[in-house]
Amino acid sequence: MATVGVQHHKMFIGGQHQDADESYEIRNPANEELVATVAKGTVEHADAAVAAAKKAFENGSWATLGPDERREVMLRISEGLSEKVEELIEAEITANGATVRQAGGFHIGLAAPHFAYFAELAGKFQAEVGIPTAPYPTLSSNVLRREPIGVCAGILPWNFPLVLTLWKIGPALAAGNSIVIKADEKTPLSTLMFADIAKEAGLPDGVLNIITGDGPEVGARLSSHPDVGKIAFTGSTAVGREIMKAASQTVKKVSLELGGKGAAVITEDVDIKTVADAAIMGCCLYSGQMCESITRLIVPESIHDELVAQIVKRIGTLKMGDPFDFDTDVGPVVSKRQHDRVLSYLKIAEEEGAVAACGGKAPEGPEFEKGFWIEPTVFTNVTNDMRIAREEVFGPVLVVIKYSGDVDEAVAIANDSIYGLSGAVWSNDYEVCLDVAQKLQAGTVWINDVHMVTPELPFGGYKQSGLGRELGPDALNEYTEVKHIHIDLSQKLENRAYDLVLSAGPDED
Repeated sequence: MATVGVQHHKMFIGGQHQDADESYEIRNPANEELVATVAKGTVEHADAAVAAAKKAFENGSWATLGPDERREVMLRISEGLSEKVEELIEAEITANGATVRQAGGFHIGLAAPHFAYFAELAGKFQAEVGIPTAPYPTLSSNVLRREPIGVCAGILPWNFPLVLTLWKIGPALAAGNSIVIKADEKTPLSTLMFADIAKEAGLPDGVLNIITGDGPEVGARLSSHPDVGKIAFTGSTAVGREIMKAASQTVKKVSLELGGKGAAVITEDVDIKTVADAAIMGCCLYSGQMCESITRLIVPESIHDELVAQIVKRIGTLKMGDPFDFDTDVGPVVSKRQHDRVLSYLKIAEEEGAVAACGGKAPEGPEFEKGFWIEPTVFTNVTNDMRIAREEVFGPVLVVIKYSGDVDEAVAIANDSIYGLSGAVWSNDYEVCLDVAQKLQAGTVWINDVHMVTPELPFGGYKQSGLGRELGPDALNEYTEVKHIHIDLSQKLENRAYDLVLSAGPDED
């Protein structure tokens, strides 16, 4: 691959690149080298982006297109993503530290097919549905319309900057909206590249706007802006609460995909080696920096020691190092702040009595002197009331919790959490699997699998893991308003509904 180089990236507002007085430095998490600078947006840029989106919506350049026309433009965008895969992968790795295999298979690999899915939804979108004639209380015909909200906004995290952005842009565009995206300041490169791809594919100016800036300033402005009708956010539960508060000022629609503390319930009859590999995949993919990561393993006491030993053995075979090396399994975490945060949780865990079966610190060696590295870590002697078991760490950290009773005890432990984004169950008895899956309080439950997310199926969480759902056939509903149109067919005043309640009385001269 070609080297990205130290380039300066501007924001994208109203179809044009716009700079700012200040900028961010984008540094490679693996070696801390400067790879790019990015314009640092302000409230004024947020206002300009919203104004551009509003203008584009009102002039109808996108909103009035038919479903097939939107579909064709969006499919061209998907094709553009496929053509730019190598450049996008490089930009993603250098900004967020994903390994090349992860970037190719997940971070960027999912972008084009997921956006193509939304393009097909655009083609199938039914804006208007007729309802059979109603004879009572008055003869009428009725129409239900789904109409675009207008200006939508998305506030994005750093962990999957492109594909999670497309989960907002795709349904918003498919339904006919304009949208403003606030990219995370640490990982905006692939998202800013997407703006150029969309413009080249024929998306009208102003329909898509990409800005950067600090969340408490720019994100808060979008959340409370009176001209934004819908806000979509992916990130921490704490920030999600603040966005809800800000959005309540103008009572705008909100969808939130927030934190998680995914639990996997294991039964005695499983294949130990298979479950060990699944556990590592569940907690170590992208160094554990995924909201739906499986970070709690709830294991029968009878197989606990054997399973932990196998997990530790397999972790010992993982290669940590250069994300561009195809043999690398585990890359760095995204930033020094995240690195220090994870290390603080490792210390807390040991202070509370957890025992590190492996890992528990930053790796040593010349190749790890720079960058933000955390060893894959497995804690035993964990109870579900410890902070390491209750709070989202967002690092390659797995806790193993024993249970000695029946599987309902394990389910109770899994559900004892403020979160409910993902869960899993591993057993050779499918009746047990289905029973546990139905009892787990989570938006997604995997049976004998982990991390399977497809655009055809909804994604979101219970409890404090969020509101609403992304993906799936109903994804566009989050970006539309429902209108009921009542058409009177009686043509007689005395037959209309209100005449049953309010009598007109006798005629008066």
